[in-house]
Amino acid sequence: MNDSLQARPSQSTNPEATAGERYDFFRVVQGYLRDAAALVEMPEDTLTILSQPKQEIIIHFPVRLDSGEIGLFKGYRIQHNNILGPYKGGIRYHEAVTLDDCKALASMMTWKCALMNLPLGGGKGGIKFDPRKYSSGELERITRRFIHALGSNIGPSHDVPAPDVGTNAQTMAWAMDTYVNTVGYLSHTSSKGVVTGKPLASGGTHGRAKATGQGLVHCIRYWAEEKDFTLEGSTVIVQGFGNVGSYSAALLSKLGVSMIAVGDHSGYLYNPEGFNPHKLQEYVRKHGSVAGYPAGQSIPREQFFRLKCDIFVPAALENQIGVAEASVMDTKLIAEGANGPCSPEGERILIERGIDILPDVLANSGGVTVSYYEWVQNNRSESWTLEEVDARLEVAMKRAYRKTMEMARQKNTTARLGAYAVALQRLMTVYAERRIWP
Repeated sequence: MNDSLQARPSQSTNPEATAGERYDFFRVVQGYLRDAAALVEMPEDTLTILSQPKQEIIIHFPVRLDSGEIGLFKGYRIQHNNILGPYKGGIRYHEAVTLDDCKALASMMTWKCALMNLPLGGGKGGIKFDPRKYSSGELERITRRFIHALGSNIGPSHDVPAPDVGTNAQTMAWAMDTYVNTVGYLSHTSSKGVVTGKPLASGGTHGRAKATGQGLVHCIRYWAEEKDFTLEGSTVIVQGFGNVGSYSAALLSKLGVSMIAVGDHSGYLYNPEGFNPHKLQEYVRKHGSVAGYPAGQSIPREQFFRLKCDIFVPAALENQIGVAEASVMDTKLIAEGANGPCSPEGERILIERGIDILPDVLANSGGVTVSYYEWVQNNRSESWTLEEVDARLEVAMKRAYRKTMEMARQKNTTARLGAYAVALQRLMTVYAERRIWP
């Protein structure tokens, strides 16, 4: 095997990827953990347990490519904590996937599940490669080989993956089928619940595709109610137009919010009259990015962050809003569709400038919440209607929003640390009740 075949070289310059280079995301998340732990007076031994994952799995696996050559791929699965229930978290396909980033994202899943009162723990995984450089057949073989290599490290009652950046419902269908026909076959039990985010016909749930965006929009609505802000006629800018960004824009448009700028790995577009998010969704599905969309004017990244708007939705990767961006942004609210889009330094500047932030742990937790609903339906052999899923999600998001904001006010802290504190209180209670064995 040849090292040169580990990943096909990328010829594009990805603004989301380059902005996050040399950024210690795991250290940032650990910092939030320590700050929130101090707020709730968490015992030092519990903090020590939560500061590192229970398991870190690294796999190198070969895949035959369309050319006949063998590519060697590097995959990760991080299992952070399962005291509340099975590990839960996405699988990311991206050239910038690292061990520490997976550790950061897995720990954030622990906080999200605890905040949303789900009987699940935190996990995360990924493969370090650029999926846009590979054919559909190659992606299927890469997915199946990775799931096969993980083997019994995942399972419906142990670790339940889901889609993330670079993966989708089709990826999950391949993953589920591979598991069912290998590890799941040996147990002779229903194994559809080994992953969530599947296509509807393959055991998925109504409402999963829009779930993260739907949860984000619920939080924006609650914020608007608290601030007596009228959403009708307001404007939004969206960075990242994948699943989360596109559904957020489409759902906000139903509330009368106009998307005046949008960006992704291919560049940034501006239209003061507003984009039609549904037409842009179709364009991106067909072309893979917003590049070349005729209804917008191409602008540089720097100008994108300077544009005036009411709501800014970062839905790309982590570390997109640093000191430079935070210093020039002209918005009332940042609603974090992505995980960790604001650096700690950027967040401090935003708060000093009076810009509100709906933190990732709260704002994008609709995805894992509806994933939990899918998992429950698979385990019970049930199928809920879209109306049932939507109603449950709205109740869950409102409860989590209120608890987060109440905690932030009680502790005189940020919404981010308020969300962390609510999550840590639940974890702290369980550790106090169960203790450590032996």
